[in-house]
Amino acid sequence: MPNFAQKVVLITGASAGIGEGIALHFASLGANLSLTGRNKEELSRVAGKCRENGLNDKQILIQDGDLTSGEFRGNLLKSTIEKFKRLDVLVNNAGMIIYAKTSETTEATYDTMMDTNTKCHFFLSKDAIPYLKESKGNIVNISSICGPKPMAEVAVYCMSKAAIDMFTQCLSLELAPFGVRVNAVNPGTIVSKIARREHSAYQDEEKYEKFLETQKSKHPLGRVGFPVDIAQAVAFLASEEASFITGQILFVDGGRHCVSSAVATNVK
Repeated sequence: MPNFAQKVVLITGASAGIGEGIALHFASLGANLSLTGRNKEELSRVAGKCRENGLNDKQILIQDGDLTSGEFRGNLLKSTIEKFKRLDVLVNNAGMIIYAKTSETTEATYDTMMDTNTKCHFFLSKDAIPYLKESKGNIVNISSICGPKPMAEVAVYCMSKAAIDMFTQCLSLELAPFGVRVNAVNPGTIVSKIARREHSAYQDEEKYEKFLETQKSKHPLGRVGFPVDIAQAVAFLASEEASFITGQILFVDGGRHCVSSAVATNVK
């Protein structure tokens, strides 16, 4: 398994779901963690689980706040460097989805999703570049099967993830001369809170379980994914074992990218 002892990993959206899974996996690999999300209580819970996975208080920094704020992003990086003196891996995971047909999408909805899913990651990555050049570190963006695969009723979400895919490849070319790698992981349907948080129907546990059951048939491997599936892929791409991999869009979706697009709304 990859060894991240003495490495510093900054993970956005670390308070639940995929971000939590990534944090716990990196904790088990010995990394120092800078974790951020909107919910301080949930971040503290995740930090506690990271301690159970082998870390001590000196190896964990949590900062709650709004990643769409330039001031917060600046403080996030500043605090990370002040505590750990370096940055080796940036995992851009924070994201959201608002279910709406194009005819029902407001400018406010559009701006909220694009700011959260795309803009904040662009500028956090930009500001992290000097530190990553110094460490010859890398960036892993969490995108989605919805980036390359059109889905009904989530046009803005699909657009925001398609932008992340292109940003990944453009930035990989820009930073390659400095030994800094940039890759993306594109999940299929993953058991997490993202759908339950923003889709009123899925807030009912029974309906969410039916949703997951339906999703199994849409993935050739016959199951949905779990946060650990994504976490393991992220750790690989961030490790020295992937030292010759950059600009990669890695589908971790049970083969779903190989089948035709569905008409129904299907998201990670």
